[in-house]
Amino acid sequence: MSKVLILGASGRIARLAETQFLADSSVELTLYLRNAQRVASLKSDRVRVVEGDVTDQAALNRVMAGQDVVYANLAGQDIVTQAQTVVNAMHANHLKRLIWISTLGIYDEVPGKFGKWNNATLGDYLTRYYQAAEVLENSDLDYTIIRPAWLTDNDEIDYETTQRHDAFKGTEVSRKSIAALVVKLATHPEQAVRASLGVNKPNTDGDKPAWY
Repeated sequence: MSKVLILGASGRIARLAETQFLADSSVELTLYLRNAQRVASLKSDRVRVVEGDVTDQAALNRVMAGQDVVYANLAGQDIVTQAQTVVNAMHANHLKRLIWISTLGIYDEVPGKFGKWNNATLGDYLTRYYQAAEVLENSDLDYTIIRPAWLTDNDEIDYETTQRHDAFKGTEVSRKSIAALVVKLATHPEQAVRASLGVNKPNTDGDKPAWY
């Protein structure tokens, strides 16, 4: 039985990932979030729900005990602090495998007009998320950083990946695709270790996402 801890468990990608995880009877989930009522309906003999804040070091240390994989679906102005707290808690529990959702553009890796538009639109957000990624990259954890393109709610799993130093491809990807990649990495934890993956839907190149 693989034990997966999901931080920020009520996020839209996280909720899709939870559904996909629960289709695999060999996975047990611990859902950690600020408002436990948001996922209370998922409680079962395979799903534990814990209310708490990621920046509460003591609480995070406790919830990580006995886990195999941590999947962090986090956001906010304090994302760098959250990253450091996660790393500290993983060290305290001798836990190595982390899957971390970030965003495209943190390495200035998005080329052309789309890259300029993305940088202008996201602004300081990119700086914070780069600094959070840097916390992981400077650690000894077996992390995978996932950098999605602009997200859609399309009911599809259709994606390709690029590596840390590759030019980013495409402009969009579905949340369901990102969830599928998370589940793949959590259930095959030997894949993409200490990697930063850009993720896009193939053949969606353009100057900006199609809906803008």
